[in-house]
Amino acid sequence: MGQERKSILPQKRGTWLYENMWEWINATLEKFRYCFSRPATYGWFVIIVIGLMIRSDHLGVTSIVRELSLAGNAYMAMLHFFRSEAWYILRLQRAWLDILGGSPLLIKESGRCILTGDGVKEGKEGRKMPGVKRLHQESDNSSKGEYIHGHMFGGLGLLMGNGVKTYSVLISVMLHDGISALSKWRQEDDYIEESHVMKMIRDAGRAVEALGESILLLDRLFLTVPMLTALAKFPGLSVVTKAKCNATAYFPPGPYKGRGAKPKKGASVKVFDFFGTHCHKFTQTQMALYGQTKDIRYFCIDLRWGKKLYQELRFVLTEMGGTRSVLVSTDLTLSPTQIISLYCRRFKIECSFRELKQVVAGFSYHFWSKAMPKLQKFKSNDINRANLENVTGPRDRRLIQDTAKAIEGFVQLSVIALGLLQLIGLVFGKEIVNGGGRFMRTISNETPS
Repeated sequence: MGQERKSILPQKRGTWLYENMWEWINATLEKFRYCFSRPATYGWFVIIVIGLMIRSDHLGVTSIVRELSLAGNAYMAMLHFFRSEAWYILRLQRAWLDILGGSPLLIKESGRCILTGDGVKEGKEGRKMPGVKRLHQESDNSSKGEYIHGHMFGGLGLLMGNGVKTYSVLISVMLHDGISALSKWRQEDDYIEESHVMKMIRDAGRAVEALGESILLLDRLFLTVPMLTALAKFPGLSVVTKAKCNATAYFPPGPYKGRGAKPKKGASVKVFDFFGTHCHKFTQTQMALYGQTKDIRYFCIDLRWGKKLYQELRFVLTEMGGTRSVLVSTDLTLSPTQIISLYCRRFKIECSFRELKQVVAGFSYHFWSKAMPKLQKFKSNDINRANLENVTGPRDRRLIQDTAKAIEGFVQLSVIALGLLQLIGLVFGKEIVNGGGRFMRTISNETPS
């Protein structure tokens, strides 16, 4: 595997595992070696990632044992791996980010990398799992319950493509809710309560340290004053998002007359009102969006936004196919068409979440701990959180923290497995198509799904 690169094997009908593909996988996984303090731990990492890539059923760790025909005692060894102190998730994420950042497949806008971020919820019935809580489920599907019990994750992705296909390759998927007690145990007196929005910006800030200046694409739920305040700590990061339909902004202040405090804002205005009052100022154009040419009308204006903050933002009012939206950018140098094009790429992370759930089954974990207070499903989240905070024994706390690490570790290794499959499709697309074999799904274009 580590010898000189060889030519592609003769293409036989029904064969898609080429020698150079496995050499590429081996070389990529070798870059994670420094993340593990023990060679055996690195070996189990390679086994688990390969197992996640090729397994045919989605029943947690046991599916890897069956797919690779491992001995029965491998199951307990894998459980120990996910709780091992020989590796850390943040170091693993940094290594994965360095691999992605050094790829020629990166998609950039004005010389900056494009990050995507969003939250994802996964239902879990385990009553001894750390982080499980009652969650509100936003969905237009009437078959889904309004509330579920499960985990709330925050995902961060990086746009990559080969000109034919574009993916939001996931960098990390971390627990963002239900683990405040565990964070207090780790940080003790230095603990600061952080919301899902704040944690998303913090995760993106860590990515900027490795990638350099970047643009983060978020949905409308993230446009908040705390988000803009946290964003100020990362000067290399800018955000493109969407405003709510009732958003109120402010015109710049008038000339300062030298009396009293200098004003930070002018008159207020409902941003959606511009669709009526400034309809004659809209620009008509055609843009390639979602793989099709769309007729679009837009109007751009810079306004102040945020109570007591009044930060200047760029608002782009768009109308396409009878649908009206207000896009927002913290970077005032981006043109309206750039902002529209960027936001339309945000949905790529939703596609990656779907593949992580349905193809790789990255949320098919079953880690739990006897030390966890039993979840009381008919009690409020505050009561369950108080029960967890009342755990005082150092051994019980360690066991609960190790279980939370196992959950996040399983998801992170699934993220790496999915990312490798996506990169294989981008790098070896022609070989896979010409080989006449199968690569996850029916081949429909030059880059297999």
